[in-house]
Amino acid sequence: MSPMSLKIEIDSGSGFCFGVTTAIQKAEEELAKGNALYCLGDIVHNGMECDRLRQMGLITIDHEQMAQLHDVKVLLRAHGEPPATYELARRNNIEIIDATCPVVLKLQQRIKKQYDTGGGQIVIFGKEGHAEVLGLVGQTAGNAIVIEHFDDVKQLDFTRDIFLYSQTTKSLDEFHRIIDYIQSHIAPTATFKSFDTICRSVANRMPNISQFAARHDLILFVCGRKSSNGKVLFNECQRLNPNTHLIEGPEEIDPSWLKGIETVGICGATSTPKWLMEQCRDAIRGER
Repeated sequence: MSPMSLKIEIDSGSGFCFGVTTAIQKAEEELAKGNALYCLGDIVHNGMECDRLRQMGLITIDHEQMAQLHDVKVLLRAHGEPPATYELARRNNIEIIDATCPVVLKLQQRIKKQYDTGGGQIVIFGKEGHAEVLGLVGQTAGNAIVIEHFDDVKQLDFTRDIFLYSQTTKSLDEFHRIIDYIQSHIAPTATFKSFDTICRSVANRMPNISQFAARHDLILFVCGRKSSNGKVLFNECQRLNPNTHLIEGPEEIDPSWLKGIETVGICGATSTPKWLMEQCRDAIRGER
């Protein structure tokens, strides 16, 4: 079948989530004014989008580099930051452009309020060292317990109160398994409360992307290899459609994948820009 007669569908549910879209808009607005702008960490876990913004003038820095800066503007991306970052900005007269996702911000505030109340174990189901998780743990002066996988829950002290939260992009199913385990092991004298803080714009992608993957002969999952959200969604696509390939951009498309194929589905993570999925579609059509 010729590339022109192939049916190619881009998943309408894929692409930047609200938080990432807002962060990029804020960066573009500031750069359009001709101002120097620094971003603390990659604005999004997608190398090509980061390159596009770097060409517009965005300078990506880490915390050590930020400590050396004074009297500049620094953008905080959607993942959020611990209180120490804001304190550093105050000390160094750095103007913060805060693009923390509202869902993450609300979660930070809930964790801080619980910590200030005192007592019990604050437990966060999340990826150790992930930018969002560092921001959440920072609300507890480093005292929160991070559990990355279901098996880690067994290490908790079930004789003490447990307050369970989740990183916004974690799996809903695994979170509920953790809740069930704690409920069946918590001591009668201890309190257990769980707070479902998983972002629905991410959680709802799982069933939608499953249906999308099942209805095509070939799936191209376009995603930066750093994206943790991308890994989860890619694995789900591959489970439903073994003919699924993870690519970072159009140059990774192997023409041999298209042999005997009638329909191609192109999808991605919350960190995948729409323009990149469109480039992949155009590459298949030979329009590059």
